[in-house]
Amino acid sequence: MTGARTPDTAVVAKRVDSGTADTDEVRDLVRAAGYDVVGEVTQARKADPALQLGEGKVEELATLVRDTGADTVVFDNRLGPYQIFNLGGKLPDGVEVVDRFTLILDIFGQRAHTRKAQLQVELAELRYELPRAEAKTSLAKRDEKPGFMGLGEYDESREQDIKDRISRIRDELANIEKTEEHRRDQRRESGFDLVALAGYTNAGKSTLMRSLAADLDVDENEERHPDLDTTAESRDMLFTTLGTTTRRLDMENRDVLLTDTVGFISDLPHWLVESFKSTLESVYQSDLVLLVVDATESVEDIREKLVTSHDTLYERNEAPIVTVLNKVDEVPEDELAEKRAALSALAPNPVAVSGKEELNLDALRERIHDELPDRERERLVMPLTDDTMSVVSWVHDNAHVRDVSYGDDEVVVDFEARPSIVEKTRSKASNLAEA
Repeated sequence: MTGARTPDTAVVAKRVDSGTADTDEVRDLVRAAGYDVVGEVTQARKADPALQLGEGKVEELATLVRDTGADTVVFDNRLGPYQIFNLGGKLPDGVEVVDRFTLILDIFGQRAHTRKAQLQVELAELRYELPRAEAKTSLAKRDEKPGFMGLGEYDESREQDIKDRISRIRDELANIEKTEEHRRDQRRESGFDLVALAGYTNAGKSTLMRSLAADLDVDENEERHPDLDTTAESRDMLFTTLGTTTRRLDMENRDVLLTDTVGFISDLPHWLVESFKSTLESVYQSDLVLLVVDATESVEDIREKLVTSHDTLYERNEAPIVTVLNKVDEVPEDELAEKRAALSALAPNPVAVSGKEELNLDALRERIHDELPDRERERLVMPLTDDTMSVVSWVHDNAHVRDVSYGDDEVVVDFEARPSIVEKTRSKASNLAEA
C-alpha cells in the first residue's frame, strides 16, 4: 500500500565507493533539521554520473519513498544540479531531493540568531550557489536558450550579483571580527584568560561547559561583560546554536572565560569551512584550546576526528591544545585505557572526564591552570592617598589578590596577574607616588 505524503519525514540515501555506508551522522543531521527519518537506502559502487546511485537502487529508493510517504530524500553525498533534476523525475511527485550540504545550510539557517551567524549562513549559501549560477550562465550561452534542465530562468546578471553580495558580506564580517578582537583584547586587559572549547558536534562540549561553570552567578559580571551568556544549552542535537557562548569558568586564583563554539562536522567542503572561519577566531585567539572528543566512539572514528581537528586548529592557532576525553562514564575502564594507548600519538596525556556526571572536573581545572600562560607575582607598596583605594579596587577586579595590608601612610598589595596587568598596576602605583 502506498503511503500518503507525510510532512517533515525523510528517507536517507548514501553511496560509498566501497565498504559499508555509515548513516549515523547524516541521520543526526536530518533529525537536527526537523525531519523524522523513516527509512534509508545505501549502496557501495562508483557514482553514477546521472543519478549518483545505480538505476536499480534508485527504483528501490522510489519504492521506499512511496511506501513510507516520505516528503524528502536526503543524500549524504554531494549532488550536482543535473543529478537532483534526474532523481526528481524518478521519485514520486512532490518529493524534494536534498544533498548533504543543502541540508547543513538549512540547519545553519534555522540556528542563525545573531547578525554574524546570519551573514555566515548567507555567505555559505551564496558560495554554494555560485558554481551553479556559473554553470547555468555557461550552458545558456552555449545553447543560446534560457534555463538549464528545469533549474530556472537564465539571468546573466545573477552570477555577478552573487559575487558582489559575497564581497559585501566579507567586508561586514571583517568589521564584526574587528569588534570581537577588540572585545577579546579588553578581556585580557581586564585580567581574563581565554579558553575555547573545540571539537565535533555531539562530543558534549555544551554539557561540559555547563558543568564547569554551573555554580557561577554570571549576573554580577554583566555590567563589565554584557555579552556573557547565562547558559550554554545542552541537547542531544547537532548545531544547537551557531553563536558562541561565553561564561566565566569556576576556578580559584584565576579569572578565566570559557567559550563554546559550533562543533566541527566531517566531510565539509572548503567553501563551507571558509564561510564560517570567523566563528573559529574565538578558538584561534584563545590562550588555551580544550579539544573535546566523545570517548564512546571507536578508536578509528576518534583518530579521524582528531586528525581533522588538528588540521583545522593548527592552521592559525598558537595556543596549547589539551584533548579532553568526554563521556567516560559510559566507557569501561579497560576500554578507556586501550583507547588512551591507541591515541597517545595524537592525544598525549588527555584528561578523561564526564561533563554529564561531573567526573574528574577538578583534574581538568588543574590542567587548565597549568597550561595557561604563567602569572607574575607582585608586591606593591603604595602611598595612602585619596586615589589609592581606587587602585586597590582595580587590582581586585583584574588580578588574584593574595593579601592587602594597611599601614598609617601606606598600602601593601600582594597579588598575581598577567604580565600586562602587573605592568599596568606598577604604572598606577607610580602615578600615585608622583601625585
